[in-house]
Amino acid sequence: PGFPFLEDGKPKVADFIALVLDIRGSTKHLIQAISTTTKVSQLSRVLYETTAINAAGILIINEKNEGITEFLGDGFLAFFKVKKDQKAEEVYRAHNVAKKCISVTKTIINPLLHDRYGLPPLEIGIGLAFSTAIVTIIGSGNNLHPKAIGECVYRASKLSFGRNEIFIDDQMEKLWPTEKNGKLKFIPITSKNLPPNRHLEFNGFKIDI
Repeated sequence: PGFPFLEDGKPKVADFIALVLDIRGSTKHLIQAISTTTKVSQLSRVLYETTAINAAGILIINEKNEGITEFLGDGFLAFFKVKKDQKAEEVYRAHNVAKKCISVTKTIINPLLHDRYGLPPLEIGIGLAFSTAIVTIIGSGNNLHPKAIGECVYRASKLSFGRNEIFIDDQMEKLWPTEKNGKLKFIPITSKNLPPNRHLEFNGFKIDI
């Protein structure tokens, strides 16, 4: 987003909010036996779940004129370019996309997967992080792909551990506009609300309404 054309060998630098969405437990779905009431194989289950989430993500993010840059198998990575005079707009845009992804999963995707294939409800985790990133092209010949490389990608990925929850890093929290009588609460991440064996090298927050 923000760079419709890129030239090989001419990287660009910009500020971005990275959004990483992860389907929780997708690997377990592939290796664990599923209920006899389920109408599909384990492999088909993962295919239907990931396809549904990724297709919904494309529609939701395209509504905001942003773009998914990479599919991660059990989720995706999207970017929101942050201009100096539009920081508040992009923060709200990224947050609204995150909320809508969770809402659509609960109200549309899960009922459809259950009705068609007898599948249990999905849970997704979403991480949002802000930093400067390098935008470049990787690959060779006719196999070239745009890529953004920055700390926001790493942090957003680490923060996508929630279950139908949104977590942000401290840089995103600093970017957030302040409002009187605002309803959002930023709950600091501590060892108590981190999953087992999960460690963060930075400060983060859970968004609570």
